[in-house]
Amino acid sequence: MARVTLTDISSLAWEHPADRAALNTLRAIPGFQQVVNKVASVFGERGVRHLFTANAVRVGPTQRPDLDALWTEVLQTMDWPTRPQLYVTQTPLVNAGAVGFGDPFVVINSAALEHLTRDELRVILAHELGHIMSGHVTYRTIAKIIMMVGLSSLPFLAGIALLPFQIALLEWYRKSELSCDRASLLDAQDPDLVLTTFMKLAGGREFGDRLDLNAFKDQAREYETDGSAWDTVLKALNTAFREHPFATVRAGELQRWVESGAYAKILAGDYVRRADVKPGQGFQEDVKEASTYYADQAKAAMGKVGDTVSRAKSAFSDAFKGGAR
Repeated sequence: MARVTLTDISSLAWEHPADRAALNTLRAIPGFQQVVNKVASVFGERGVRHLFTANAVRVGPTQRPDLDALWTEVLQTMDWPTRPQLYVTQTPLVNAGAVGFGDPFVVINSAALEHLTRDELRVILAHELGHIMSGHVTYRTIAKIIMMVGLSSLPFLAGIALLPFQIALLEWYRKSELSCDRASLLDAQDPDLVLTTFMKLAGGREFGDRLDLNAFKDQAREYETDGSAWDTVLKALNTAFREHPFATVRAGELQRWVESGAYAKILAGDYVRRADVKPGQGFQEDVKEASTYYADQAKAAMGKVGDTVSRAKSAFSDAFKGGAR
């Protein structure tokens, strides 16, 4: 299919307000920059590259040329002027990651090549390019190192209150995924393709059977709308230490973004250009949008609380009446 080239598009065009709100919260934690500086200085650019690519194969014109050509297409559609190196590593989990400090690169797991179609691989690659274009990579690299090595194995961070840092870092990490899901859609330019990719990330490929995207969309809506206040608490606890949001949550967020009309406006050429972005631009809008986003989330949660209390009250009253007979 012919795709629209998004000339000079800025990451401000797709970034989720919760992503920027969570990052601002993270930066406000005492000792945050100290952790970032220490981890970056200990591992360094070369150390990070060795950590993530020593057991991987670099993609190029003669090494996986089809994947190399697909990477070129992704970069061209998003009009990104630099070409981050791309690696493939032998891993059974379908995943990929953008890593690095000053010179980011992308590592994609071999399972993705096995389980996804070429177009679905495009979704994965565009998602990682979105992280690079949004400037996420330094903080995500810090998060990956902490998750790989473990806080207890980083003695140079002794004396810093690390649990709040870890929870806030993972909260932002998950919200940054929501931003780059939008970037992957802008590159793929097919909402159903991106949602099918989410479905396969959640449940695998067909394996000779049949997948139903409409059923998955219904499942995503049910996850977000069904359940009591206690279910909401459990969902929060289930995700607190995850690095990715659940696939159903990602699907629901992306569908809402498409329905808002923002996706269509960008494809029509109505978006922020990199050349027009000034330092600090959009901060007030970020705060306002993030406040609205979290207010809506809180309102939905409180609605569930009220509904649960009401049902509990009715059940108690019915039981009392029954016992009074």
